[in-house]
Amino acid sequence: MILAVLVCYLAIMLWIGWWGSRESGDVASYYVAGKKLPSWVIAFSSNATGESAWLLLGLTGMGYVVGIHAFWVVLGEVLGVAVAWIFIAGPFKEYTDRFDSITVPDFLEDRFRDGRQIIRRMAALIIFSMVAVYTAAQLTAAGKAFDSFLGLDYTAGVILGTAVVLFYTAFGGFKAVAYTDLLQGLLMFAGLLTLPIVGITAAGGWTAALERLRAIDPALLLPMGDYGASPAGVLSAVSFAAVGLAFLGVPQLLVRFISARSRREIPRAGLIAVLCIVVFDAGAVLAGMAGRVLYPGLLDPETILPVMAGGLFPALFTGLFLVIVLSAILSTADSLLILASSAVVRDVVQKIYRPMVSESRLSLYGKITTVIVGVAACVVALGEVRLIFWFVLFAWSGLASAFVPVVVCALYWKRTTLAGAVAGMGVGFGVTVVWVLAFKSAFYDLYEMIPGVGAGLAATVIVSLFTAPPAGAAAELEAVRRAVGRPFRRVARVSDGGSASKIPVTAGVGHSPAPEDSSGGHP
Repeated sequence: MILAVLVCYLAIMLWIGWWGSRESGDVASYYVAGKKLPSWVIAFSSNATGESAWLLLGLTGMGYVVGIHAFWVVLGEVLGVAVAWIFIAGPFKEYTDRFDSITVPDFLEDRFRDGRQIIRRMAALIIFSMVAVYTAAQLTAAGKAFDSFLGLDYTAGVILGTAVVLFYTAFGGFKAVAYTDLLQGLLMFAGLLTLPIVGITAAGGWTAALERLRAIDPALLLPMGDYGASPAGVLSAVSFAAVGLAFLGVPQLLVRFISARSRREIPRAGLIAVLCIVVFDAGAVLAGMAGRVLYPGLLDPETILPVMAGGLFPALFTGLFLVIVLSAILSTADSLLILASSAVVRDVVQKIYRPMVSESRLSLYGKITTVIVGVAACVVALGEVRLIFWFVLFAWSGLASAFVPVVVCALYWKRTTLAGAVAGMGVGFGVTVVWVLAFKSAFYDLYEMIPGVGAGLAATVIVSLFTAPPAGAAAELEAVRRAVGRPFRRVARVSDGGSASKIPVTAGVGHSPAPEDSSGGHP
């Protein structure tokens, strides 16, 4: 029964890949689905991509180990997702439509008038290095999932997971990635809504579960856990919450905003995304806490979801939970492969070395690059690296520290300069790496994203203050601000003489109505 469910799931993934391949013949179609995706697709695709195996195996294991203390992660991620959709998505979509951007480096190069392509080269290097680590970690998780649920050989599990994700990603491009993410996000939503309810019920209800947790370890019900109200406890909570900072600027999530069919999709997608992330994260923590009551003493807390699925559900549902774990893994791996491929083909080959190559040839290069990156990640994963979630968090923080400060400043501060952006990217990424290698253990394991993003932001601001901003960038930012207006404002269509135009509907003052313009280049 478990195998039957798995086969059906994999068959659907392959079919979506074939379906998407019919519209992947040029660079824009292959990497951003021709900018035609509706709100519900980009919302679920964004959350499924951002949550990976770390959600279903790592966060449930964290709920098992530290209890209530893990809700700091929930708080951080919910706030991060909400802020990203409210304050980043709108202006970023407006800018990238004006620039006709396909990748995040496209946007940064045009925003800062980078004729020497310094940002593009640096961004491509950072993206490729972090994505290689990140993807290998996801394939390692695939091997562990097949082993935990089916007893399948680890090597066979890694190879099977790699083969499936490479087929639908390489051939179907971003359209296949987005629609498989939609399906996988729906499965994750259903699983993380159901599992904690069944688990808490099996534990005797909410009150009984809390009492049994208190009997196991009173610290499981304390907001600061074992640390209490100490510097270690505060820094631990801050580190957990800081995971959500990455949602403000990691490239694999920003590309979802680019791929939306219009800025009108952003408010609806944002609401779906926030509700979805609440269920994802809270469900994972609560499932882990219920699992601590039902299955105390597990040697590996990160196996609590497979253990609960096998112990509380019949085989059909156990198969579904295997599929849900694979959904979390593959929905991140596919996006990372597309991101790495775009960094090579769009940002290096097309924009730097071979600008005259045809669109169809570049699309072919993209498919080949996707396969090469996936095979390389598979080889690394076959080494059975067990520090899977350390690698995931490190890659997540490396991308965030390089891009979040620069993207936020580019969207909201007209004085940001090219030199400041380059400094921010380099310093943010460098501090993240150095912090992990030299300082983290001495500062209560403070999560590296905090000093990385902080240093990157400081470098961007300080260097920008001593250098000149690009010509025309201030006026351009003001034009974007007028077009976007207040966050989540309603945009209405009115007809004038038979031709429809989009006019912002504002409830207050401070923004003059201006048409939403997505067609022109920068001034």
